[in-house]
Amino acid sequence: MVGEKKVSKEELLKKAMVWREVAEKLHKFYRGKLMVLPKCAIESYDDFAWVYTPGVAQPCRIIREDPEAVWDYTNRWNYAAVVSDGSRVLGLGNIGPEAGLPVMEGKAVLFKYLGGVDAFPLVTRASTADELVQFLKWIEPNFGAINLEDIEKPKCFEVLERARNELQICVWHDDQQGTATVVYAGLKNALKVVGKKLSEAKIVFLGFGSANKKTADVLLLAGAKPENMYIVDSKGLLGPHRKDVVGTYKEWWALHTNSDHREGGLDEALKGADVLIAMSRPGPGVVKPEQIKLMNDDAIVFTCANPIPEIWPWEAKEAGARIVATGRSDFPNQINNSLGFPAIFRGVLDVMAKTVTDEMCIAAGDALAKFAEERGIHENYIVPRMDEPEVFPYEAAAAAMQAVKQGVARRPTTWKEEYERAKQIIEESQAMLDILIKHGLIKHIPEEIKAIYTKKKEQK
Repeated sequence: MVGEKKVSKEELLKKAMVWREVAEKLHKFYRGKLMVLPKCAIESYDDFAWVYTPGVAQPCRIIREDPEAVWDYTNRWNYAAVVSDGSRVLGLGNIGPEAGLPVMEGKAVLFKYLGGVDAFPLVTRASTADELVQFLKWIEPNFGAINLEDIEKPKCFEVLERARNELQICVWHDDQQGTATVVYAGLKNALKVVGKKLSEAKIVFLGFGSANKKTADVLLLAGAKPENMYIVDSKGLLGPHRKDVVGTYKEWWALHTNSDHREGGLDEALKGADVLIAMSRPGPGVVKPEQIKLMNDDAIVFTCANPIPEIWPWEAKEAGARIVATGRSDFPNQINNSLGFPAIFRGVLDVMAKTVTDEMCIAAGDALAKFAEERGIHENYIVPRMDEPEVFPYEAAAAAMQAVKQGVARRPTTWKEEYERAKQIIEESQAMLDILIKHGLIKHIPEEIKAIYTKKKEQK
C-alpha cells in the first residue's frame, strides 16, 4: 500500500521504548513543561505601583460594580483549566492526580503552542461527580473555559453535562467532544471519497466508552440515523435483548440502534456495514481481516486504539477497506484530538462563550473537513495533518461563529475578525517560545538526549 509500511509489533514496541526513555530524561531535565510569565511591560520598579498596589484597586472597583468587566481588565478571557482526577489516563488507567500531572502539563503546552491559550493543569483529589462539579464551580471565576481530561466513565458523562448546565463558561471533555469532532471531520470526507451519505451509512461502533459515545451523539446531530448504527461493547451487540444495560447510559442506544435486532458480537454487527469506528483496546488482532471482509464495498475503517490500532492498516486494506484511519502519526489519516481542542478553545475564548455545544463541535469538524477538501482529499488524506498550522485559526473562526449564531457569545465577531485575531495570537505564542529558546532562557534539548531519537529516525 502506498504510504504505508508494514511494521512489526516488536518494531513499534522498540520505538515506544525510545520515547519512554526520552520522555523520562526530558521531564526530569526541564522539571516540568510549563511556567508563568508576565504579559505586561515592567520597565522600572515604579510599574509595580500600577501592576499591584495601590493602582490595582481601581480595576477591582470597576469589576465589583460590573462583574462582566473582568473579561476586559484581566486575562480571564484567555485562561483555561485542564482538570483531571487521574482516574482514566490513556493507556495507564486509574493512576491518581499526581501521576496524571505530566499529561495535563503536556495538554497545556499544546493549548499554548497550537491555540495561543494560557492553560493551567489542575489535578484534583475530588473523586465523585458531585465533588468534581463543586470543584469546577469553585475555580470558575478564574477561567474562561475548562477542559476535562482523563476522567473515568460513567462519571465523566455526568460531570460534563452538569457542568455545562451549571457553569457560565465553556466546559469541554476532550475525550468525548474532542474525539467526536475529529472523527466527524474525517468521516465526512471519507464518505465523500467513497461516494456515500452519512444519513444512509451503516455505522458500527466497537467500544462504547466516552469517546465513541460522544462520537455517536455528534454523528446523530450531523445527520446519521440511529437505526443504521450498531454498537458493540465488551458483552456484545447492544439491542433490546441487553437487559444488563437498563438504567445505564447505554439503555437509550440499546433501544434505538440495531434496528434489525441482531445479537452476537462484531461479526454480526459488521455484516453489510459501511463504517467501523473502533475505540476499544490496543491491537493488533482485536479486529480481524476476515471481519473486515464482512463489510460493504468501499468500507471505511477507523481503528483508533493507541499505541497499536485494533488492526494494522495494511491488513484492513488487504481485507477490502478502502479508507483506513488510526490514532497514530506514522500512518496516513491520523485522528488526533490535537486537531480540535486548541483551535476550538481559541475561538470560544475570543468570543467569551458561555458554553461549548455539540453544534460547535460540528462547526469545527466542518471546518477541518473543508480545509482538507480544499487541498484535495483522497484515501490517504481525509483530515488535516498536525504540520499544517494554518488550519487552527481557520477552525477557531468556525467555532467562534457558531457560538455567535447560537447566542452564547458574550462578544460578537465576524469570521474574518476572528480568523485574523486567532492567527495573530497563535503566531505570537509560537514566536515568544522561539525567542526564549534562541536566547537560552529555555534550554535546548541536550544533544545526548536528542541523539536517542534522531538516530532512530535516521534508521527508519
